Order: sequence, then structure tokens, then C-alpha cells
Amino acid sequence: MPMMNDSAITEFILLGLTDRPELQPLLFLLFLVVYLVTLLGNLGMMVLIRLDSRLHKPMYFLLANLAFVDLCYTSNATPQMLTNFLSETKTITFAGCFTQCYIFIALLLTEFYMLAAMAYDRYVAICNPLRYSVKMSRRVCICLAAFPYVYGFSDGLFQAILTFRLTFCRSNVINHFYCADPPLIKLSCSDTYLKEHAMLISAGFNLSSSLTVILVSYAFIIAAILRIKSAEGRHKAFSTCGSHMLAVTLFYGTLFCMYVRPPTDKTVEESKIIAVFYTFVNPVLNPLIYSLRNKDVKRALNTVLRRNVTKMSMPLFSNKP
Repeated sequence: MPMMNDSAITEFILLGLTDRPELQPLLFLLFLVVYLVTLLGNLGMMVLIRLDSRLHKPMYFLLANLAFVDLCYTSNATPQMLTNFLSETKTITFAGCFTQCYIFIALLLTEFYMLAAMAYDRYVAICNPLRYSVKMSRRVCICLAAFPYVYGFSDGLFQAILTFRLTFCRSNVINHFYCADPPLIKLSCSDTYLKEHAMLISAGFNLSSSLTVILVSYAFIIAAILRIKSAEGRHKAFSTCGSHMLAVTLFYGTLFCMYVRPPTDKTVEESKIIAVFYTFVNPVLNPLIYSLRNKDVKRALNTVLRRNVTKMSMPLFSNKP
């Protein structure tokens, strides 16, 4: 690992997932396919919600925003990662590393509170259905969607500035496939006390506060569902929340051990595996979860596909010999 003198670092080297050259082409193809499926799934979800008027509801407005966050999230790291699989240099500029780190933290925090907003929407829909249109008005929906972005990008900027105010003189080699906080802290030769504790406080607060909103919402939802006498009614109520509960479980399940521990060599290595899940697996699975388990989305998809097939077939039958 190359040592640096006191001169300012102008670029970093990303080690990536593995240093075995024979695996690089295979990993390139694997993550390229995952990225293309992620683009198709999330863009498709956003377009579908836009095209079908039956999906112009608060739940799907928030879902479209979640798809947008997932799309940006995976696009922040994947192009650089794919390039590095086929490159020998694997470098990223100091400014590029700052930008990547900032966007990752910002979008991660945005997703926390977007999932919390979606849980609140389900709470209102099931526990107070008669006042749903009032409590989830257009203005409320815009505020619920805007807050995660504003807060996420504000706190993300603060965290990124704390990271890049550190002095990096030990090395410029980042043991990760993107510019992440824990391996960057390991490279610093200055006092990291403030940054480490700020990261732990931010991670603990944002994880616990967003998850508390979700858990409290679902506690009320479950209590309301259990009061429904008919089995069909209970099943219908549970089915409207099932997709969101599964998405929350996948997302939070991979994050608890990522930012709530001081960075060591072992945790940095583990964080690369965890990062694969929330950077690639969750964004590619979310569109599948919300489409396969949602009758409205499946109905809207069938309508759009049928409409396009009809438009394509009309010229064939209208042509006269």
C-alpha cells in the first residue's frame, strides 16, 4: 500500500470487490446485467405510475420517489465500478470521491425517511380511511416527499465535509468499490474523533427515528387489522402493506451493522459485502416486490402493455393490398 507524504492527495485508488484479475470480467458482466435490470425496473415503475391515472394516488407518488432514489443510488457507484473492472488504474479524483461520498450518504438518508413516509401513508389508509383524502392531500404528499430530500442532502453534506476535512497522508488506496466513510476514516492520519462520533450519532439517530416511525405505524396498522372481523378484510388490509414491510426488512436488515460501529479492518471488509446488498440488491428487488405483490401495479402494467400492443398491431391490419 503506497505511503503518502504531507502533500495534498489529488486522487484515490479504489480496490474494488476483489483483487483477483480473473474474476474482473465475470463481475463486470454480472453487475452490468444487475444495473440494466435496475434501470429498467425503476424507470419502468416511474413511467407506469405517470402513465396510468389509477396510480395517481399518494401511495404511488411516494413509490415513484422511492424508485427515483434507488435509481440515483445505484447509478452513483455502478458506472465507476464497471469502469474499474476493466481498467488497471482504478482511480477517482478527490472531487469525484467527495461527490460520490456525499451523494451516497444523502440518498441513504433520503431512503430512510421515504420509507417512513410510506409507512405513515399506509397507517392513514388503514387506520383512518374516511379522512385519508384530507390527511394525505396533495400538499401533505409533496411535503412528505420533499422532507427526505432536504434533510438527507443537508445532513449528507455535513457528514461529507467532516470526512474530507480530515488529512489523508497514510495512503490514497480505499479498500472499497466506492468512496465510503469507514475506509476513508481509516486512511486519515489526523484526529478522527469528531468524524467518527458524528457518523455514529447521525447513523444511530436516523436509523432509530425513521424505524420508530415505521414500527409505530405498523403497530397501529396491525392493531386495526386484528379488529377486522372478516378473514377476507384482514387479508386485503395485510396485502396493501406486505410489499412495504418486505422492502423495509431488506433495507434496514443490511444497514444496522454498516454505520453503527467504529471502522476497523474487519468491519471495512464486512462493509463491502453489506454495501453490495443495499447498493445493488435492494434497488433491483424493490420494483419486483412492489409490482409482483401489488394488484394495482400489475393491472396498470397489463393495461399499458395491451394498449401498446394494440397500437403496434393496428397498422398491420389497416394496410390494404
